[in-house]
Amino acid sequence: MAWIFLIIAGICEIIGVIIMKKYVDTHAKKYLLLLIFCFMCSFMSLSLSMQSIAMSIAYAIWTGIGAVGSVVVGIVLFKERKNFLKLFFISMILFSTIALKLLS
Repeated sequence: MAWIFLIIAGICEIIGVIIMKKYVDTHAKKYLLLLIFCFMCSFMSLSLSMQSIAMSIAYAIWTGIGAVGSVVVGIVLFKERKNFLKLFFISMILFSTIALKLLS
């Protein structure tokens, strides 16, 4: 169950970044409230996952999910540019995150 909480925390982090972009573009208060809610859910889920998963592993995987997810969302939804080095280093983060999960 702890791993499910960790994945939920990462997904909430990605959704929070999307909402953050919407807030920066519009300054609508509804996006600010949604942003606070998403990050609260992310931190609460991360906290629940740390009850069974070591803090170092949980935090690294949560950060990896957020980083990789944010870059992918930026490329797909917000038409940010992509290049070989960006994709290479993001794939390194992804593979490192998977390796941490397999080793723990």
